[in-house]
Amino acid sequence: MKYAIAIEYDGRAFAGWQIQPDQPTVQAALEDALSRMAGHPVRLHAAGRTDAGVHATRQIGHFETEVQRPLTAWVRGVNSFLPPAVSVLWSRQVPDAFHSRFSATARHYRYLLLNHPVRPALMAGRVGWMHQALDLDAMRDAAQRLLGTHDFSSFRAAECQARTPVKTLRRLDIRRDGQMVVCDFAADAFLHHMVRNIMGALLHVAKGNRPPSWIVELLAARDRTIAPPTFMPDGLYLAGVSYPAEFGLASEPEPRHGIV
Repeated sequence: MKYAIAIEYDGRAFAGWQIQPDQPTVQAALEDALSRMAGHPVRLHAAGRTDAGVHATRQIGHFETEVQRPLTAWVRGVNSFLPPAVSVLWSRQVPDAFHSRFSATARHYRYLLLNHPVRPALMAGRVGWMHQALDLDAMRDAAQRLLGTHDFSSFRAAECQARTPVKTLRRLDIRRDGQMVVCDFAADAFLHHMVRNIMGALLHVAKGNRPPSWIVELLAARDRTIAPPTFMPDGLYLAGVSYPAEFGLASEPEPRHGIV
């Protein structure tokens, strides 16, 4: 039997999603908890790998087991074996054809940026921070120029293992909510550090260092070395994953904790 689970986690507690030797990771914590509940080793596959310090409000994973358990066991039971920084939100049985990564049609990310002269304390590690005044109109103008199918090499980490840098960015919305700037991204898939690198470039524009049209030049250059530095991971959340309707999984991010 194959099960899908939705997961949330605070990325500050982990060295990223993927299992690493002698490092706490989200995948390792979940596989340990699932294995304890199943009574045998369980391998968990995820829709995407997040970096150290990056959070999730709706990561999707799947695993297989022949052990009969009620769906609540894969939620509350598994959560009883997990550290406080990670939690399973729900579990559903899915067809054998389902794969959390390869069946996905889109990934949704949200970046929360505190735009305030004073650094955050209570939200430290949960939001990005920019003390300078930002021109959001210029930032939105630049963002719209990134929509569509492009070679995103200028926004790709050197260690990225994706087979191609060509991705389709379907959504990049920017709005202000008081002192918070909320940036919503959706794409068929994302390159390593792609969202954080886009944020770094957009903020370069928003601070007045470059005009919005510069983003087109940066995109066309396909050269990561001429782009601004990768922005901090603190405010980045994997907020949802879309799948074909046949799998019966909600395709849009679900409101939770005021983050998504």
